[in-house]
Amino acid sequence: MGAVDGKVAIVTGAGGGLGRAHALLLASEGAKVVVNDIGDAASAVVDEITSTGGEAVAHVGSVSDWQASEALVRTAVDAFGDLDVLVNNAGFTRDKMSFNMDEAEFDSVVDVHLKGHFCPSRHAGVYWREQSKAGSTKPRRIVNTTSEAGIFGSTGQANYSSAKAGIVALTTVFARELARYGVGANAIAPRARTAMTESMPMFNAPEQGFDRFDPANISPVVVWLASDAAADVSGQVFIVIGGDVHLVKGFEVVSSVQNEGRWTAEALGARAGELFGERDRGLGTPGNSGIS
Repeated sequence: MGAVDGKVAIVTGAGGGLGRAHALLLASEGAKVVVNDIGDAASAVVDEITSTGGEAVAHVGSVSDWQASEALVRTAVDAFGDLDVLVNNAGFTRDKMSFNMDEAEFDSVVDVHLKGHFCPSRHAGVYWREQSKAGSTKPRRIVNTTSEAGIFGSTGQANYSSAKAGIVALTTVFARELARYGVGANAIAPRARTAMTESMPMFNAPEQGFDRFDPANISPVVVWLASDAAADVSGQVFIVIGGDVHLVKGFEVVSSVQNEGRWTAEALGARAGELFGERDRGLGTPGNSGIS
């Protein structure tokens, strides 16, 4: 038996790259997969899955479209009778420095990433809530895709970083709101060779040895989070690079200063050293996460 044997999974943006790798591994581990993308590539991935005895259907549509994402959830239920796992993966980049970025470049990236995570999750949540009220006790899973850009910020990616940071917040919201219905929600921040990174020399495949940036390296983490073995894991964020999995701790209060009554700017400035202590007051190197 596979890790997700008998489960029904949706993978968005699964016509290539990370999404394709996730869909293929989920299918090989026993899941029935709905392969979503905006073009013909979804059908090609379905053919890959079915040619090896797996079960899959294609859904063509934008995940940021309200009706299309609702139809995506309905496709899973109509084709396979249920929905257990939603892997939100679809996205693209339009990189520019903030002072050169236009409105459309900002809106389009936020739309496909942030709204494109919300819409399928919202419609899946409606279905799972109904199932829970009808007596279903099955564990359900959402696996979102954020980025180190969303966790640490990335120069030249105001749109992408903002959307990916929003996805971290969405993950926490869905983990809290849907817990009572047996749904867990987590996010991964993958570092891999995809259409977004393939032009960067550091992501080139090595001539020999372990290919650290092969997108298939990320998929076992997705399968684990989709499986019952991770049913008690929710609201978490993982950076995944090659064979490394980093658990990310979210915002926390690191120091405080108190005043009896309202602060003045001068008084707060005088105690800023107490507030910061030995901590760096600046961002340091832009885009440097400290993870190699």
